[in-house]
Amino acid sequence: AVLAHLPYARFLGLSVEQQGDEIITLLPFDEHLVGNRNLPAIHGGVVGAMLEITSNLQLIFDTACERLPKTVDVSFDYLRSVGNATTYGRAIVTRQGRRVANVRAELWQASRDKPVAASHGHFLLTPLT
Repeated sequence: AVLAHLPYARFLGLSVEQQGDEIITLLPFDEHLVGNRNLPAIHGGVVGAMLEITSNLQLIFDTACERLPKTVDVSFDYLRSVGNATTYGRAIVTRQGRRVANVRAELWQASRDKPVAASHGHFLLTPLT
């Protein structure tokens, strides 16, 4: 339901599956997401957005936030070219305080053991009052 309120997630075609306590995001390949047509490879901005959205969704699932967490800072590691296949993502909340949470996210395509991108971010939480 959260994805329905994020216009960019709808534009990308993101969907979500729940596997136990883990949220898995799915991004099907689409030509409009390609940044380098020679490879073809998904644009880095799309990859970064997917990492950030995946982190936010896991935070919402794990915490009692009344609003979408706000990004304090985030760093992206682009590990491999993100080609023309479905991309999967997951995030782990590594530390959660009352106001700030640290989240690590990763994306993969063919194998979960071979991530294509990763991120580490700090997010401001808005707890229920």
